[in-house]
Amino acid sequence: MAFAQLTYRASLRDIEAFLAGNPNLYAMGIRGEPTRTNIAYANTNRIWRIYENFAQSLIKKVRPLYQNDPSPVALDEMVYAFDASTIDLCLTLSPWATFRKTKAAVKLHTMIDLRGSIPVFISITEGKVHDVNALDDLVAEPGSIYALDRGYVDFSRLYRLHTDGGFFVTRAKKNMAFNVRQSRPVEKTTGLRCDQSIRLKTAKSKKDYPEALRRVSYTDATSGKRLVFLTNNFYLPAIKIAEIYKGRWQIELFFKWIKQNLRIKTSGLLH
Repeated sequence: MAFAQLTYRASLRDIEAFLAGNPNLYAMGIRGEPTRTNIAYANTNRIWRIYENFAQSLIKKVRPLYQNDPSPVALDEMVYAFDASTIDLCLTLSPWATFRKTKAAVKLHTMIDLRGSIPVFISITEGKVHDVNALDDLVAEPGSIYALDRGYVDFSRLYRLHTDGGFFVTRAKKNMAFNVRQSRPVEKTTGLRCDQSIRLKTAKSKKDYPEALRRVSYTDATSGKRLVFLTNNFYLPAIKIAEIYKGRWQIELFFKWIKQNLRIKTSGLLH
């Protein structure tokens, strides 16, 4: 399957024909004649963890190559972006990947290191699994910062991340009820509009997150859009909070790259 992806094969027949005309099969480690039947059998019965372990070993080799690269947010702390993307599949060939009545899909939950855009955590679930559930599998590194989309605003999960020693930066939901405890001055020429310490207001949210949060409002100079960020980090300058969330765009580029290069056809290469 690695060969099929790297050489842009579109089907099992295509793989068979391409290998049959290759004079270097023995040197590639392929001893027998590659047929569609053998390839399909191997694809069906081979344990998927082989690919997972191979990917993890590659990540361990690659990450040190980027450890001295500058972070896009110019911080000494480790900064990660966490998000998910849906990958469509053929329902007939992948009935296990339940998503909708007429559609199959898997969801790729991923966390990347913004220094080098290297994935450090990947979890593949059925397409119908909500993004926020993947936070349950996240083991926080104390002192590290996690940039999260607004879909990950679940105060009980965010509080667990906080108590584990991690910092998060996310978008506040528009209907969030809160009380302002303190307001700090901001330099409005940078786009900042407010920097506040707040407490959640409703009984449930106060129970899920009983400590103070920081609310930073920022207006993007290019789009004119106003963004409100929520974080448990009270030490960084407010403008850095906005820059961290902006750096989260790296994971969107990662998903775009994956979808441009991952070859999934209706012939079932991922079946």
